Amino acid sequence: MAPLSERMRCNRLKDFIGQKHLISKGSLLSRAIEADRLGSCIFYGPPGTGKTTLANIIAESTGAAYAYLNAVSSGVSDAKKVIDDAKSRLSLYGKRTYLLLDECHRWSKAQSDCVLSAIEKGEIIFIGSTTENPYVTMTKAIVSRCRIFEFKPLTQDDIKEGLLRALADDVKGLGQYRAEVKEEALNHIAWMSNGDLRSALNALELAVITTAPNDKGVIEITLPIAEEVAQRRALSVDESLYYDIISAFCKSLRGSDPDAAVYYAMRLLNAGCDPMLICRRLVVHSAEDVGMADPYALNIAMNALQAMEKLGLPEGRIPLTEAIIYVCLAPKSNSVVNALYSADDASKRAEDQSIPYYLRDANYKVEKVTGYKYPHAYGGWVEQRYLPESLGDERFYVPSNNGKEKDIIIPKDKKINPKGV
Repeated sequence: MAPLSERMRCNRLKDFIGQKHLISKGSLLSRAIEADRLGSCIFYGPPGTGKTTLANIIAESTGAAYAYLNAVSSGVSDAKKVIDDAKSRLSLYGKRTYLLLDECHRWSKAQSDCVLSAIEKGEIIFIGSTTENPYVTMTKAIVSRCRIFEFKPLTQDDIKEGLLRALADDVKGLGQYRAEVKEEALNHIAWMSNGDLRSALNALELAVITTAPNDKGVIEITLPIAEEVAQRRALSVDESLYYDIISAFCKSLRGSDPDAAVYYAMRLLNAGCDPMLICRRLVVHSAEDVGMADPYALNIAMNALQAMEKLGLPEGRIPLTEAIIYVCLAPKSNSVVNALYSADDASKRAEDQSIPYYLRDANYKVEKVTGYKYPHAYGGWVEQRYLPESLGDERFYVPSNNGKEKDIIIPKDKKINPKGV
């Protein structure tokens, strides 16, 4: 009675689908698994990308014992019991224990702290899985003791491989149903899953078990059936044209043509495109192409995205259209992305990246940090070096002469004077 996505979990590394950047032959993770030397780690990424499955494969392939906990339903007492059992197992039999913790970002600080000592001493090997960025949502103490592996959304080819495998499996999959899935239906389920194999498998299972067989005893899954289970209409344009329309929409935003931008947005919506994709592109372009020339554009784009989330279609099209027109008519400046790329390049190539002494954290230092000029003591701004000496007077942010940016004053010493904004 388990869902198809649960039944189809593989238990061998060679059967694992996707994440080639992590488990390709010779990669760090695959070498560590093969050598049985993998330490505590955290897997994070979108749902349905194989985090829990890979954690289970690792635990089972090493010959070690393992315990599974879900952070939503477990507490400190559960973790302490796992640790006590692991200590006994290690001392009596020399056998290590993996603690697999799903949704690990949901653990409180007290829950996280109770396993720190066991991780440090090697009494347990911690493998957490989460859909949230652990650097933000988890305690620094846990993160510092784990290696972080980021999972990516699966490709459509990966999803199709998983679906075909389920259709052919007579034991755990859907092979006994004699299901025949049309190519366009398979492609639609793979596309709508958005890189989530769990979602695709569950949609496929629903389609198969609710469709009556034909007179030959074959269950035919057609595109209309796939649209029903996916709860999203298939695109009425081919893949090439789909990406061409998105490109035309983005270039119309950048080119300040509201008529064209709204037209292409409506073509995407009428073709069955996810409206959130249009909203996300609009948010990006409000910062990339408008930026500091009109900072309000980003707020309006974000409001349109939130409105679409709350209202859905068709009403969500109204605030979306307003935001598209605003971004198109706003003055344009790419100074934000130029600053981003320049600073990113400088952060990678600078040989001496030491922080000026007077800018360093004054807390927990044996010696007293002095020399910092507090800007508010000088009326809000004072001349002072903030970049490392090795970067000289490099400038990353250069205002354009468009919109509100033309009023920003940068003195000759290349330090922005807030009084001039």
